[in-house]
Amino acid sequence: MDFLVQIQVNFPPDIPADKLADVLEHELIRGRELKEAGTIVKIWRIPGRRANIGIWRGADADEIHQAIVSLPAFPWIDARVTALATHPIEA
Repeated sequence: MDFLVQIQVNFPPDIPADKLADVLEHELIRGRELKEAGTIVKIWRIPGRRANIGIWRGADADEIHQAIVSLPAFPWIDARVTALATHPIEA
C-alpha cells in the first residue's frame, strides 16, 4: 500500500550543535536504510524548510507509523500520512 508522507522537522532553536549534527547524521543513515528496504519509494525535500514529502510503501498504516517513529528526529517531527488508492483512470 502506498502512502503520501509529509514531514516537517521542528528542532528547538536552542538544540546544541553537536546534538543536531548527531541526529542529522543518524537520520540520513536511517533514511537510506528505509529507502533500500523499499519503504521510502521516492522523496523530495521542500526548499527553504526542514521538510520533505515522499511516497512510502508498507503493508498498512501501522507499518508506516513504525518506520516514522524509527527516525532519529522523530521527537521533533510533525508527520502527515495519507493512504493512497488507485484512481480509476490509472487502472
